[in-house]
Amino acid sequence: MTSSTIFSGVSPIPLAAAAPGGNSPLTLRDMLFFLRMRWLWVLATTFAFLAMAGAYVLTAEPTFVASTQLVIVPQVSGSEAQRAFAEDAFIEGQLEIARSSDVVGGTVRALGLDTDPDFVDQTPSLQDRAKNWLMGISSEPDTESQQAAGTGPREAQPHAEDERIQDRAIATLLNMIGIRRVGSSTIIEISAAASTPQRAVDIADMLARQYIQKNIAMKASASRQYSEWLERFVSEQQRGLAEAASALASFTSNPRDQFKLAELQSATDARRSLYENTLNQLTEARQRITYPVSDATIVSRATLPLSKARPRSTLIIAFAAAVGLGVGLALAMIRHVGDRRIVRPHQIAEASGLPFVTLLGTSRRTHIGHPARFLPAGTGNSSTAAYPVIPGMAELSATVVGLRRKRRVVIGIVAVDPGSGASTIARELAVLSSISGAHTLLIDAAAQKSSLSNSIAPHSSTGLVDVLDNGELIQTAALPLTSTLKFLPLGKIEVVTPAIRLSSRRTQLSFADLKKEFDAIFIDISAFSASPDANAIAPELDGVLVVTSHGRTSIDDTMRVIDTLRNVGAEILGAVINHAPERMHS
Repeated sequence: MTSSTIFSGVSPIPLAAAAPGGNSPLTLRDMLFFLRMRWLWVLATTFAFLAMAGAYVLTAEPTFVASTQLVIVPQVSGSEAQRAFAEDAFIEGQLEIARSSDVVGGTVRALGLDTDPDFVDQTPSLQDRAKNWLMGISSEPDTESQQAAGTGPREAQPHAEDERIQDRAIATLLNMIGIRRVGSSTIIEISAAASTPQRAVDIADMLARQYIQKNIAMKASASRQYSEWLERFVSEQQRGLAEAASALASFTSNPRDQFKLAELQSATDARRSLYENTLNQLTEARQRITYPVSDATIVSRATLPLSKARPRSTLIIAFAAAVGLGVGLALAMIRHVGDRRIVRPHQIAEASGLPFVTLLGTSRRTHIGHPARFLPAGTGNSSTAAYPVIPGMAELSATVVGLRRKRRVVIGIVAVDPGSGASTIARELAVLSSISGAHTLLIDAAAQKSSLSNSIAPHSSTGLVDVLDNGELIQTAALPLTSTLKFLPLGKIEVVTPAIRLSSRRTQLSFADLKKEFDAIFIDISAFSASPDANAIAPELDGVLVVTSHGRTSIDDTMRVIDTLRNVGAEILGAVINHAPERMHS
């Protein structure tokens, strides 16, 4: 046959292109789909954060907090506004005194915290070692420089080491205490944290006592200084009083002016009154030195805490769960946006404008655990060919049946990548077409992997390759599977694949002649990425179905296949997303 008659009567089937929809708004369905697809990312990230939080809670040393409360009696005077301002300033000053190194250092010495490992770490941490290394400072003591300075290491080093240890203990304790004013009252609260409840109580109470002792010592020191000044002032007043009394006595023995006598008498009385008042103040000052009274009084001693204050297990776990959930959602979104694999039909529909995109589930298994297979007529029970084994295949078959309402069609099925299930889809479409009453022919043209021929007719002696050389062999090469279904196996390939030979239009096989006998012809073609057969034979067909694999085939590869087939003149009927999970059909 010549090229002018081989493919006569074969014309593309006009189909309406999908309208470009642009970017659709985010819907609840999209969010639910995102969660169904990426829930494992979110769950794994959240679990990882919870595991880290749990490990920290289990391994972190517990910290207990005890508090002691004191009431302060400010010694202020003046108007109400002046007293309020003076009280605030006085209490703020007392808070700073309670935080002073004298009070904290006294607590360290009283409780022996400078020998407690929790407060004094003799071994430099890894961070300190790294910092010293970067700064070029050795962590070892520089004994040579000490000896060069004239201070022997046996004399100066122990004293300096003791001071360093005590300073470290003071700095550590400052980070473990808290001193605050309770509201606007005159009560202050001293809190201390420690690794044991009793240690926390001891530190809080000792800080309160050390603060009171510091307050008493400061008042005693002030009274002592005031007393010394009063002593000097009393001496001066005593001398002045003696001089005034002597002048009065001299004038009284020889009075000449009564006014002068009255003036001397008044001056002497004033000197005496001032002296007596200063003497009383000196007595009071000496009493304050002997019996000092503190401005603060303990109103509530520390009690043993019933539970640990840190780490806050519930808060840490809740925070870790929230952060893990947020990070998991962020990672899942990044993965979702960057994932180019096909997981939804609209990915292909929006990118390619195909009229339909169909989802197909994973092939069901027979009761013996193997996929249903064809048996040639006369070799056994062929009833398995009468039932679809792929969820969603009935809907796809109905769509294809609609294409041949007005004409007989030749449809090719090509996969983007091997293993996408194109052969199985071609087989099932042929089965359902024959069940509908149409005379159907299934042709195996997949030269790279002829799974249909190996499954249906593994021992056939003739096939498509032979028919291309001798068209009359179609009657014997096409094996009847049912009364309305025949199968044409691949045959033995020598050099050129059957698809390439068909595209040359120099073969004895005529699709026009086949369409006179069959209502529908389905051709299984090698995967696009594995063979150029699809480019060769697709323009000679009425239409092509592109098969992809859910979660495996990328949208970029799929669009490259569709664009390439369109460029060679093929009519793309639609796309099939195979191996879709059951949840995608809900």
